[in-house]
Amino acid sequence: MFGKSGKSPAARRISFSLALAATGVLALGACGGGDSGGGNSDAAQSGNSTGPITYVQGKDNSGIVQPAIDKWNAAHPDQQVTLKEQTDQADQQHDDLVQNFQAENADYDVVSVDNIWTSEFAAKGWLQPLTGDYELDTSNLLEPTVQAETYNDTLYAAPTTSDGGLLYYRKDLVPTPPKSWDEMMSMCPIAQQNGIDCYAGQFAQYEGLTVNTAEAINTFGGSILSEDGKTATLDTPEAKAGLEALVEGFQDGNIPRQAITYQEEQGRQSFEDGKLMFLRNWPYVYSLAKTDGSSTVKDTFGVAPLPGNGDGKPGASSLGGHAAGISVYSDHKETAFEFVKFLQSEEIQRDWLTQGSAAPVISSLYDDAALVEQFPYLPELKTSIENAVPRPVTPFYPAVTKAIQDNAFAALSGSKDTDTALSDMQKSVQNAIAGGQ
Repeated sequence: MFGKSGKSPAARRISFSLALAATGVLALGACGGGDSGGGNSDAAQSGNSTGPITYVQGKDNSGIVQPAIDKWNAAHPDQQVTLKEQTDQADQQHDDLVQNFQAENADYDVVSVDNIWTSEFAAKGWLQPLTGDYELDTSNLLEPTVQAETYNDTLYAAPTTSDGGLLYYRKDLVPTPPKSWDEMMSMCPIAQQNGIDCYAGQFAQYEGLTVNTAEAINTFGGSILSEDGKTATLDTPEAKAGLEALVEGFQDGNIPRQAITYQEEQGRQSFEDGKLMFLRNWPYVYSLAKTDGSSTVKDTFGVAPLPGNGDGKPGASSLGGHAAGISVYSDHKETAFEFVKFLQSEEIQRDWLTQGSAAPVISSLYDDAALVEQFPYLPELKTSIENAVPRPVTPFYPAVTKAIQDNAFAALSGSKDTDTALSDMQKSVQNAIAGGQ
């Protein structure tokens, strides 16, 4: 079979080697390309066969991926899967995938993609649409995880792990967790009376700030992009209310000044040290706060959904997680598709939760009594994911997130007022999705 360029698989491998030798590092091209998806139609029609494949993902720090592959290989001796681990740095993982897609490398059969990369890769025609012979049954999956992998009404990657933000709180100081942002802020004097800080999230100038800013804007009823992803929608009272809530938190001291430097770990450490009453973070914090020898809150913290805006609904978490995408350049897409379904199976989803605390994408696992006993935060996490909103779905995401980070950081640090920061964010995001960076 031949791909888009008319090259055979062997020729593509030779071209890949020559490309690396000639250029060293290929251009990132993260924000270019078309926005219609479905490119590389010839490549998408090729490779409909079985055979050995390679699964590419970031470093398996939890040690859960190779055991899953071993199970697959034991049952499929003629369709062996080889794991290729990338680094543990998301930007480097992204760049490696871009480089190999650009080179039409047939050896990257199934790739793990952060859900913020799916639309970019789909728009460039690098991912096999999961339609027709590759249609995936998503009826048992959490709906937001499916939406995050959908671009132009087409599913391009299979959700494999999810994630949602949670509110960790000191239940010895606040027996009932706050339901709204204003209620949480009203509780901050309790923290002051106990000589600790009130609330922190992730506010350093990196991807975590995009997550926290998007959560605030979405929780207060705003949005960053229109549903079709073609228009910035930050010039609304709702978006302003969300960003202003964070700004006022810093101004009032309810969010400590040092939180402007916090990524996930700095906030976790402050919470475990007993210096913080409320923390927005991911589920991974739960087991560490319970088991770390240095944790002072092992028996005094609880977990709740993120606070909402006072309308009775929980806050809108930014959706985390990864999916498995099939490369259009794969020579063995039938095997790739079966392997993707295997990663979504209840057996593997259960293994990954119990062995590595990876949030599953199968809805029913969150209601499993035995699992809830082992992981008491599962009901709250399910609520978080069910109410989650994907970060902006756009093939120009790298430029969009930079626009959000730059201007949100300026507002939180006080170098811009909220109106100016939001206006500049609106303009920069619109320029980004128009391809003008």
